[in-house]
Amino acid sequence: MKRDLSEQVVRMRIVVSAPLSGVTFAVQRGKAGLLAPTVSSAESLEFEFSLRVAMDPAQGFNFLGEFAQGPRTDRFIYLNSGTYAGQPHTTWARRAKLKLASIPAALIEGAMTSPGQVLEARLAGTGSDGGPICATVKPEALEWRLVRSAAAVAAPAASAEAAAEAKPAKKKASKKAKASE
Repeated sequence: MKRDLSEQVVRMRIVVSAPLSGVTFAVQRGKAGLLAPTVSSAESLEFEFSLRVAMDPAQGFNFLGEFAQGPRTDRFIYLNSGTYAGQPHTTWARRAKLKLASIPAALIEGAMTSPGQVLEARLAGTGSDGGPICATVKPEALEWRLVRSAAAVAAPAASAEAAAEAKPAKKKASKKAKASE
């Protein structure tokens, strides 16, 4: 039985590999808001947020929410860098468009119907000119995939640890009970 795809909240993650050193990156929220990376290192930046996705059988997927930019038929996410990302005193002022139409339908459906899954995009942070990635990112430069969220991975591990800790406690309790008999 297929789950209702009318509208679901989908977790999104953008992973920027090899970001240009000394340049700030942010995902644009609405017209002027910015989302800083949730994970940041010299090797990569990660941004996590949610979008609502509605499925219209006649028109396909519609991405909604404060991070979805553009008209319904051409939605995208802005990845800003330099001054557009709130960095003062820089020569860089760029935005890259990550087209949501480039996401394979099977991945969108998987994200909508599988709790604990994150729709992840991976892209290089440096453009062909050596500066921050900018303009419309070609579909072949975006790697979309469905991955488990860190919370979903941590939850089973935490419950397994709790179960392992509970077993020795039960053994100790039963030994004490036998000793008192």
